[in-house]
Amino acid sequence: MTVGERIKDLRERLNISQVDFANKINVSKQTLYKYENNIITNIPSDKIEAVAKIGNISPAYLMGWDINSSVAIKKGISIPVLGRVAAGIPIEAIEDIIDTEEITKEMAKTGQYFGLKIKGSSMEPKISDGDIIIVRCQDYADSGDIVVATVNGTDATCKRIRKYRDGIELISNNPEYPPKFYSNKQIAELPIRILGKVVELRAKF
Repeated sequence: MTVGERIKDLRERLNISQVDFANKINVSKQTLYKYENNIITNIPSDKIEAVAKIGNISPAYLMGWDINSSVAIKKGISIPVLGRVAAGIPIEAIEDIIDTEEITKEMAKTGQYFGLKIKGSSMEPKISDGDIIIVRCQDYADSGDIVVATVNGTDATCKRIRKYRDGIELISNNPEYPPKFYSNKQIAELPIRILGKVVELRAKF
């Protein structure tokens, strides 16, 4: 395989569009097309390194010098990890992407997902500051679920939800943070919006 073919193979394995991949390595879509189709063969070293970083592989593999490192190519689907989620902005429109995480293809088939970096200690000890949570986009939740929600137009918060006939309670794991109850009227007027359900925790060491 040529360098361009390896780049294309990697991009397709990661399920990233040409536009998004081109943006990640800071080239135009047309330039990426030329890379992948061997129209441009003398690819700058900084672009090779950028591609390798995205795929978690060695630049040597892309250059054809270390074929054995091809096993390092991720087999799953990459999702964005966000530093914050602002109220009222669709997940796909948020530009504050600080990293990526990988989920299985099987999981990806069940909905849209994003990662969110936790800030603060309200969900300790289980979920700590700096941990990454994997969130499935949905606007509903069952009582007891851990959710990502926005309250009163602020950035999203991670809390456990408890549902009642007359409202909901957003509960922290950390007992130093008391639960907050919101009536059905407050839910509608503030508003309170569920952005997704937390399905996985990827804790830091």
